[in-house]
Amino acid sequence: MDFTKLLDLAQRRVGGRAIATSDDFFAPKENLLEPGRGEFIVGKYTERGKWMDGWESRRRRDGGHDWVIVKLGLPGVIRGVDVDCNHFLGNAPKSCRIEALRVDGYQPAKWIADPSREWKELLGDSPTTPGAQNLYAIADEGTYTHVKLHIYPDGGVARFRVYGEVRPDWARLTEEHKVVDLAAAELGAQALACSDEFFSDKRNLIMPGPSTHMGDGWESKRRRGPGHDWLVIRLARPGKLRRVVLDTSHFKGNFPDRCQLEGLNAAADASVDSLTGWKTLLPMTPLEADCAHELPLHDAGVVSHVRLSIYPDGGVARMRLYGEVA
Repeated sequence: MDFTKLLDLAQRRVGGRAIATSDDFFAPKENLLEPGRGEFIVGKYTERGKWMDGWESRRRRDGGHDWVIVKLGLPGVIRGVDVDCNHFLGNAPKSCRIEALRVDGYQPAKWIADPSREWKELLGDSPTTPGAQNLYAIADEGTYTHVKLHIYPDGGVARFRVYGEVRPDWARLTEEHKVVDLAAAELGAQALACSDEFFSDKRNLIMPGPSTHMGDGWESKRRRGPGHDWLVIRLARPGKLRRVVLDTSHFKGNFPDRCQLEGLNAAADASVDSLTGWKTLLPMTPLEADCAHELPLHDAGVVSHVRLSIYPDGGVARMRLYGEVA
């Protein structure tokens, strides 16, 4: 499994935060969770030295090592991490180690960072390559809320990604809400596959919050032949869908002309190629530019997977699928 295709549980737009560190003298810990891989600007300096787009500690002379604690934006099972040392060449750490912690309810950063806290090791001391992404698969089925990145002995990391599967508190959710967005990434829905994502990532379609610009959606390239584009989503939980919101915000000269929505009920681990017997949820429907379309859906019974087809191509900012958990 390519874990980098999963959701980054630590990214800032789902609520991830770097809450504590041993040292960030040269570059602040908050940079670790920024988008992209960081940039390098020649000749840019601060009072503390070269400006670096990442987290960088000072040179250690005491025999210890540095660490940073990240509160995940969404609790979940961690499948892999990326310790990206992009642009850090003569100042990258020699190795790294990963630990995780589960905390139910709120606890302050000082409590989390207490040295007496017992963390679960997910990755033993592993070598890092300067100037490169360092991808490490994680084999652990626990659900965690915090991750601790140790670097040895010191140095800089541009970005830190924690890829995994969201595990929300479904008992509380279903007690408090009769209808929820079953296509929400923050509840565990996954964008499994699509025909094309040339301009922007399919995972954007189900991310929380409104789209902020045209690149913050799912957009395919211009189709020059027959056919149409499509995207398959595995819902957070199987359920009965009632309505859909298809939002084309920011897509003005490149929104789809029409769309169709289909659903079916299948096993959670079913491959996309094995999905057959799709039922119509939304018949062919015209779309408008830069508009949130709220539309009722046909009752197709319990649905676990949904396929959005757009004709012939284009971009959609967000899709919300509201229904009742089966």
